[in-house]
Amino acid sequence: MQRFEAYLEALQTSYRPSRTRDAMFYSLLAGGKRVRPRLLLALLKGYGKEESLGYPCAAAIEMIHTYSLIHDDLPAMDDDDLRRGRPTCHIAFDEATAILAGDALLSEAFGIVMKSKCSAEIRGRLVELLSAYAGVDGMILGQTLDIAAERQPVSDIEALEEIHRHKTGKLLTLPLLCAAWLGDHPQDIEVLQQIGERIGLSFQIQDDILDVTRSRQELGKSTSDEKNHKSTYVSLLGIEASQALADRYYEEAMQQIKGLHADTQELLSFLKELKDRRH
Repeated sequence: MQRFEAYLEALQTSYRPSRTRDAMFYSLLAGGKRVRPRLLLALLKGYGKEESLGYPCAAAIEMIHTYSLIHDDLPAMDDDDLRRGRPTCHIAFDEATAILAGDALLSEAFGIVMKSKCSAEIRGRLVELLSAYAGVDGMILGQTLDIAAERQPVSDIEALEEIHRHKTGKLLTLPLLCAAWLGDHPQDIEVLQQIGERIGLSFQIQDDILDVTRSRQELGKSTSDEKNHKSTYVSLLGIEASQALADRYYEEAMQQIKGLHADTQELLSFLKELKDRRH
């Protein structure tokens, strides 16, 4: 991922110096697991394409993900003060600058994805996907349902999974779909949607487990669900049953991945890495 990180860093020089730009890249370059870019690039290579073909799209998705974290951490949302082992954006800068940084990352993501070296038709598909999966019926719907659940916590798994299919799952499905279009394999879209949903749910369940079994220092982020009165898989199922469900979703995703029209070795290896993660 070093070349991709260098690509992200180089983006900073394309914008005029400003406090907002500094806040954008403070958060974007803070590290993190880079799960979404790695999903996209692993599948793209499995389709026999050069990794660099996916850099603009992977960067755009990571920019959208980072904007969502900046806004999630704001006092009006989760009111968190630690992210990726550093003070959150609004703590390091100020609340107004953090809002602008998130707005800028979202806006610029669409310009970045248009730099993809593919046909105009496929660039159009990528823009449509970014809009749909990050938008009001995508990730934002999950956040909307999540906020509503703070006032009236959900009491069943079906309602909880409806939140996380959107809030977490949409941005984990998006890179797989983009890879299919960039890799000239749109016939895999339907199964990739199912795979992405399962990866998203299992990833969220793991996060819920880690929030109660690891410290802030180990995770590098705040654990505010209990403070914000949110229902989690652990609060509804307990740790053991939650882990079993996460494992089941990962195994289902791995089985479906084997049916793709691609060399899936690297993607499966990364999924195994996600399954075994401890932060």
